[in-house]
Amino acid sequence: MVELVAKTYAGALFSVALELNQLNQYGEELDFVMESFKNHTDFYELYKTPRISSDEKKQIIEAVFQGKLSAEIMNFLKILSDKRRTNAFEAIVKGYHKLANEHQNILEAVAVTTVPLKNEDKTALEMKLSKMTGKKISLRNEMDPTIIGGMLIRMGDKVIDGTVQGRLSKMKESLAQIIV
Repeated sequence: MVELVAKTYAGALFSVALELNQLNQYGEELDFVMESFKNHTDFYELYKTPRISSDEKKQIIEAVFQGKLSAEIMNFLKILSDKRRTNAFEAIVKGYHKLANEHQNILEAVAVTTVPLKNEDKTALEMKLSKMTGKKISLRNEMDPTIIGGMLIRMGDKVIDGTVQGRLSKMKESLAQIIV
């Protein structure tokens, strides 16, 4: 149910953004709101709860985000409150970004490493992945010490495992087949 709601509202907002040539601006504003909610979980719970009237939520949203958001995004947050769709906000934001990225031929990717990538390495990796996929790559770097070394790359539903941990797992499987 949430996915259908998110797809519908994300699509509507995407259409408005495209029409007004505000695709990136609205994306940044949605990210700002989502980041605010993540940093202040009580505020997010207040926005999502059905116990508070829509009018009260709209007043709170107005007070908190006044001057920080465009009129369209402010109204969008209020519409979600009126329609009791506030619990789908995070999924709507993800859906919006998915539509915007598809429109701009951008593919989001995550590079998991044990240490942060240097800017020049990140740029070089983005270029390589871009050549490989034919899309512009938006690369995010995450750290995970359990991979021991190397890199794990996730792009959509593709995974490229170049980690030491991955190689050790494959070696373990191969040895298990030989021994059995």
